[in-house]
Amino acid sequence: MKTLPLVLTMGLTALSTAALAQTHVHDSAELPSASLQSPAQKTASQQSFDTLKTLAGSWEGAVHVDPPVPALEGQRSDITLRVTSRGNALVHEMHQQGMPDDPARYDHPLTMLYMDGDRLLLTHYCDAGNRPRMEGKVSPDGKTVEFDFLDVSGSVNHGHMHHAVFTLVDADHHREDWTYMLPGDKPMHAHFDLQRKN
Repeated sequence: MKTLPLVLTMGLTALSTAALAQTHVHDSAELPSASLQSPAQKTASQQSFDTLKTLAGSWEGAVHVDPPVPALEGQRSDITLRVTSRGNALVHEMHQQGMPDDPARYDHPLTMLYMDGDRLLLTHYCDAGNRPRMEGKVSPDGKTVEFDFLDVSGSVNHGHMHHAVFTLVDADHHREDWTYMLPGDKPMHAHFDLQRKN
């Protein structure tokens, strides 16, 4: 009986791999090679996503909050970014230094960045129990990606994340700005100056 879950897992993996292989063969057979998108033909959103994926790694830095919250001001955070799903998603995890690594009891928000057609989207899995989605736009210089609120799933009784900005400084430094909308539509802004740990 213990082998049934293993057999099911192996079967599902084989089916998804076969389906993916057939999709690639099917796509290649129907599309002339000239119509396949080359790196030079990527949309601005796809280029932004590729740029954000260069942030993969571990980061740390202090947070500054406006309006000020003395308990948070200057606190250091660890942020991890990881490319996953064959390069189709970027996982962003945040953890306050000095707090136990227990996501069930302490803040440990997770954000997914991904392409949806020609749109760069972000879904934030918030500790407030909701999931806001935002759409990203790149700045003309290509160094800043700003995410504007689209919609939210779940309760907003305790507020929700409303805006995010990623600014690339250099290979070892970037900034993140997050705006949380408190109940009553009162914004709280958090700014992170981050340095690469690895």
